[in-house]
Amino acid sequence: MDLGVAAKVYMIAGASRGLGFGIAKALAEEGAIVSIASRDETAIKAAAASLAEQTGAEVHGFAFDATDAQSVKDWTAAVQSKYGRIDGLAVNAGGPPVGLFDDFADEDWQKAFELTLLSAVRMIRAVLPVMRAGGGGSIITLTSSSVKEPIDNLLLSNVMRSGVVSLAKSLSRQLAPENIRVNNLVPGLIYTDRLKSLISNASATTGKSEEEVRASQEKLIPMGRYGDPDEFGKAGAFLLSPAASYVSGETLIVDGGSMKTVW
Repeated sequence: MDLGVAAKVYMIAGASRGLGFGIAKALAEEGAIVSIASRDETAIKAAAASLAEQTGAEVHGFAFDATDAQSVKDWTAAVQSKYGRIDGLAVNAGGPPVGLFDDFADEDWQKAFELTLLSAVRMIRAVLPVMRAGGGGSIITLTSSSVKEPIDNLLLSNVMRSGVVSLAKSLSRQLAPENIRVNNLVPGLIYTDRLKSLISNASATTGKSEEEVRASQEKLIPMGRYGDPDEFGKAGAFLLSPAASYVSGETLIVDGGSMKTVW
């Protein structure tokens, strides 16, 4: 299938590695122009160079802070100035700390709000005028399985990410007449550097080998294995592309069949 993204311009946040990098790679392989951003300037420049070399596509790396309003505006302005258009945006930022209700003070809630929910608001707000001027576009948010099945020790994430999903659903209806689609993308256990770190931590805590930790986790996945960032990336590229032109307001789960929810 031709995704129809050749020469279109996409902004992918949190893309120096992992899930965001996977989406950027999938788009670049289809001939899109990709601007990737993350907090670490060295890492994002290296990621852009790697993507360009791997795919032959035009890839732009930008250092930004998802919690800083001006930084978000600067990234958007840089892309608009360079390319004159923005066809798609992947909203992505790090997750809040682990913990239960009694673990958090007001300051923790505020930081989680700014990192997870307000960053999504700001990124979307920044690109909308450019998309409107160009006749439409597509937005996805990278979220968590906690929006479907809350995770006990991820209270901040449960609350803030659910807000992002509600934002996306509301915007999908508001922006549909302007040919702007908004969807959510939920990863399961995808074999990223983040997951490798969690496996290592679990190994140190339980005394099990990393191979044993991985095997026990994969046993709980109906497909019997972790996902690959490229698999997740292709799902994201599809949602962002004109190939998904009649898909909006949806939450696509990429988890090998792990979740039990029917909604």
